[in-house]
Amino acid sequence: MSVSQVPATDPFHDDPDPETGYNRLWINLLRVQRSTMARVARELRAHGIGDPLWSEILVQLDRAGEAGIVMSELEQRLMCPQYSLSRHIARMEELGYVRGAGAKGPGRAKKVTLTPEGRAKMDEIDPIFSHIMQQEFSTRLSTEEAYDMVRYLIRLYP
Repeated sequence: MSVSQVPATDPFHDDPDPETGYNRLWINLLRVQRSTMARVARELRAHGIGDPLWSEILVQLDRAGEAGIVMSELEQRLMCPQYSLSRHIARMEELGYVRGAGAKGPGRAKKVTLTPEGRAKMDEIDPIFSHIMQQEFSTRLSTEEAYDMVRYLIRLYP
């Protein structure tokens, strides 16, 4: 069964207001995040990743390649506020995972690149992260359903 199919025993078919579905969506997205985030954070911290956002930062920097990425663009991709992202990048620079340098642009633009240490850290944590996600979701969703869910969630990006 794919996500687009509604089970015959749909517990929400009697909602008095059909727009309640949007509220239910938000509440359940938060619950899924809360139910998995503590474990993800704990496992990643054990491998030198101070915050789960760091793994997303490493992925984006890897995608940017040797050219790196300007902080303002990284903020947009991660949907993370500037003050928070700057703090994370500073800590990752201290650990040698990323390198920041001035960039052309307005104000104090900064370009960030992945270092060889950051690449090694990314290679180290990828299998750990994948293992956690497999354990958390593979018993509840098929691979096809997971991809269906991702397609739906991407549509929610602003």
